Amino acid sequence: MTSRGQFIAVSAPAPSGDGHSATEVHHPSDGYPGDHDAHGAHGAQGDGAPIGLDQLHDTVRRIAANVERVLVGKPEVVRIALVTLLAQGHLLVEDVPGVGKTSLAKALARSIDCTVSRVQFTPDLLPSDVTGVSIYNRQRSDFEFRPGPVFANIVVGDEINRASPKTQSALLECMEERQVTVDATTYRLDSPFMVIATQNPVEMEGTYALPEAQRDRFTARVSIGYPDLAAELAMVDEHAGVDPLDELQPVSDGATVQRLVEKVRGLHVSPEVKQYAVELSAATRQLPEVRLGASPRATLQLVRAARAQAALSGREFVVPDDLHAVAVPVLAHRLVLTTEAHAARRSATDVVRAVLSRVPVPHGARPR
Repeated sequence: MTSRGQFIAVSAPAPSGDGHSATEVHHPSDGYPGDHDAHGAHGAQGDGAPIGLDQLHDTVRRIAANVERVLVGKPEVVRIALVTLLAQGHLLVEDVPGVGKTSLAKALARSIDCTVSRVQFTPDLLPSDVTGVSIYNRQRSDFEFRPGPVFANIVVGDEINRASPKTQSALLECMEERQVTVDATTYRLDSPFMVIATQNPVEMEGTYALPEAQRDRFTARVSIGYPDLAAELAMVDEHAGVDPLDELQPVSDGATVQRLVEKVRGLHVSPEVKQYAVELSAATRQLPEVRLGASPRATLQLVRAARAQAALSGREFVVPDDLHAVAVPVLAHRLVLTTEAHAARRSATDVVRAVLSRVPVPHGARPR
């Protein structure tokens, strides 16, 4: 297992109260989530001063170490989760039951001292259970808006595919525009804002597949997979008697994470690397085994994720290797393959890797 000290430096290989849901909300401050003061327990870090790569490494290393206390032996999965966080995106965790999907989401959320909410998606969940609802106030003789669990910095959506498409669509505006519109009134969401959703691709009874528009709003998708024997034995030794989530303490705060996001957003991307990202996405649209290729939104998310990967690798600029490191988790879940491709047992991951091998890599992509 990769040590936590190596985690940052090593480049990755190219691969609500109406009874409808069980909703758990955590707000470190009083009042509504939108009133949360980002300068909380770790407010000294969020003083607005410029942040450097060294501080970024230190903060991300501490978050990674915290998450790895819960998700043992999966540094690559933790890397993608942190890349998504720094890219100001959303993460879809898809795998079989019992491998730690919800634990990953909750561990990342608890590692940051900010507003956190958790929604258990069920077939009878309503859109208003997610976004909030206007309630008539008899004392004021007027309607007042009661925010739903989506008004938090990190929203954990457990088993998102168990909710109806109508309820799933309640997240579309939130994830793309970081706002909620209820009764013709638009409410802005706080920054940072991240949705971490889990789903089980095996047990399909009573579930609703995520539509393409919903999947396209997730920056990355990860599959945790089964741990190796040594990691599973270590998990049994350490976790059988106590839940590590109960002992997890925040190691950063929302204000600091927002500054990290702004630092990553400013990293240099040369015209050659931008062109390479566009060519990778365009190549997925021209393959005969692909019915629906990567969208322009996918290209934007690919570049943003590559910036985050460059920051984790200690560079102020993006190189083609950064695109390779994030291409599979960013692009694969957006592709819709043909029936013939499925019959030939071709996966979207195979298609993305084939595109990476076919599209010429630009040279001299460093800043002039």
